[in-house]
Amino acid sequence: MFRRTLRIAAALLLTATASLVVATTTAAPAQADTCYTWPRYLHAGMTGDDVRQLQIRISGYPAYGQVLALDGSYGPATEAAVRRFQQAWGLTVDGKAGPQTLGKIYDLQDGDCTPANFSYSEMNRCNSDWSGGAVSASTAKFNALVVMWKLEAMRHALGDVSINISSGFRSYACNSAVGGSPTSKHLYGLAADLIGRPSLCTLAKQSRYHGFNLILGPGYPDHNDHTHVATQTSLYWEAPSCGI
Repeated sequence: MFRRTLRIAAALLLTATASLVVATTTAAPAQADTCYTWPRYLHAGMTGDDVRQLQIRISGYPAYGQVLALDGSYGPATEAAVRRFQQAWGLTVDGKAGPQTLGKIYDLQDGDCTPANFSYSEMNRCNSDWSGGAVSASTAKFNALVVMWKLEAMRHALGDVSINISSGFRSYACNSAVGGSPTSKHLYGLAADLIGRPSLCTLAKQSRYHGFNLILGPGYPDHNDHTHVATQTSLYWEAPSCGI
């Protein structure tokens, strides 16, 4: 009777251990910070806002000259961008947003969802509330967030060097004060002017790989002292002094 009791106890312990292993391997990502926690690991074929949140953070890893759609659909372009992200950071390259990939993103993001090396204050030296532009304040601020994640990818590709932003979002009043184009992407929070080091040409050339399909740099009128990167509906690159 005593032996039978021991066998039953051992079997129950084994069952409990197996259940614990299954629960551990299928558990959702743990809470990372005050920004955003993914409720599940992601892979091709999935859809949802959690996929869109991933796309925002890997938006700097599209194909050359491309822009990653933030559509909440984990299709081939998103899978390829995840692979580039994984390769850039020395992770296992499988195209899936599992514990390694999401863990790295958690490491890279601050509590307000901005990437570690950029801030909203850098992207808005115009006013405190993101108002007065061509889109709502919330849209302008969101667009600026995506720009920062693209710049974070670019920064890492250049050897984790500092990238300096002289101008980001502008209201119509701020844009007019600096003589900006009345259709400037700055009015949407979609643009950043880059200055300093690395060289303006290095910045212009590298930005082609990080989701910026509007690039204006040295040799283009009024752009010899900065490189302008932005997102628009069509591709337009012009920095003649840099061979672009």
